[in-house]
Amino acid sequence: MAKIAQTPPMGWNSWDCYGAAVTEEEVLANAEYMAQHMKCHGWEYIVVDILWYDPDAEDSQYTPYGDICIDGYGRVIPAVNRFPSAQGGKGFAPLAEKIHGMGLKFGIHLLRGVPRKAVYARCPIKGTNLTCRDIAHRNDNCPWNTDMYGVDAMRQGAQEYYDSCFALYAQWGVDYVKVDDIAQPYHGGEIELIHNAIAHSGRDMVLSLSPGAAPVEQAQHLCAFANLWRTTGDFWDDWNDLYNSFEVCHKWEGVGGEGHWPDADMIPFGHLAVKSTERGWGERQTHFTKDEQITLMTLWCIFRSPLIVGCVLPDNDDFTLSVLTNDEVLALLKNSRNARQVFREERYNYAGEVIVWKAEDEQGNTYCAVFNCGPKPRNLAVQLGSTLSIPEGDYLARDLWAHEEIPVTPHTLNVTVPSHGARLIKLTPKA
Repeated sequence: MAKIAQTPPMGWNSWDCYGAAVTEEEVLANAEYMAQHMKCHGWEYIVVDILWYDPDAEDSQYTPYGDICIDGYGRVIPAVNRFPSAQGGKGFAPLAEKIHGMGLKFGIHLLRGVPRKAVYARCPIKGTNLTCRDIAHRNDNCPWNTDMYGVDAMRQGAQEYYDSCFALYAQWGVDYVKVDDIAQPYHGGEIELIHNAIAHSGRDMVLSLSPGAAPVEQAQHLCAFANLWRTTGDFWDDWNDLYNSFEVCHKWEGVGGEGHWPDADMIPFGHLAVKSTERGWGERQTHFTKDEQITLMTLWCIFRSPLIVGCVLPDNDDFTLSVLTNDEVLALLKNSRNARQVFREERYNYAGEVIVWKAEDEQGNTYCAVFNCGPKPRNLAVQLGSTLSIPEGDYLARDLWAHEEIPVTPHTLNVTVPSHGARLIKLTPKA
């Protein structure tokens, strides 16, 4: 796994806009947009989220004990009424081929475990004399979806079952797998089985674990066996969700690195919830203000979270596209290091808080992200020495969102930050 996810992955996931009911046509429309408008900025993954194997999915709700699609070895396969190119046993291979042809990479969502349907049918595990019933842990169920039983990692056949699944996904051309119901509660045994199965498949695949919050005390295990893991529950376009992310990112700072990244969750910008009823909000343009969107992208990039956007990409307006494709900001995601919170102004009411993060790069530049979580604009003075811990002196200061140079004294960076907004400044020592 060390040779993949060297920087945090950037891509699109179908959940925020299509729930469990995305179709092949919708996946391709979003892929085409990414290839045309975002690929040159580093965006590359197209991920089909949950229940692509359920022919009856209509929105973000799950069908209890639904008649999902599986093959003769108990492995989930695409519902052909939603993914017509999968007919004839082709699986996702034709769709993956089209996405690869655009210069992009293809990903799928999986639920941990073995399908109940395969257990009751006693489907054989490929290459063994065992059946899916032999590996099922029938007292270990997902609390919010009925499709799967857990796999008992200690049983004979457990590794062989996962190996057979990932051998199939490798044949399809899968590059990214988001495995759900595995990070919270933490299922370390199945994480290791899946890690091994990817290695045995002979194909590089990013392994992303959901949902959050993954336990921070498992950081060492996560870094060894996964590429990404969720740090929170489902994140939506709600200021409270974004405000809480500051504390979560602070808790995980210093853990991310080449091949393993804490994941602050998807980016709910633009046109959302075409087929979703999450939080009862329904179809909408993002609730985040423009300043809040700047805040999110600033925090995600300086923290170096994976960037997985969840909107209907072809419906993006100019602002949404500009925020997602600002190369000066995205450079932090790809090239910065040592990101950390260096200041937080605590008040009785969170509305007064100012938060400052810092990062560096190998060229000797310092990045300063100043966040204003309060209800009014703030004029703020960031001390180069006492706050940023860099030598006082002469610097060039560049605002990475405004794409312009700004004044800076040898001692202080003075910035005005809008309510719920952020400023991201690159400080370069003058020769």
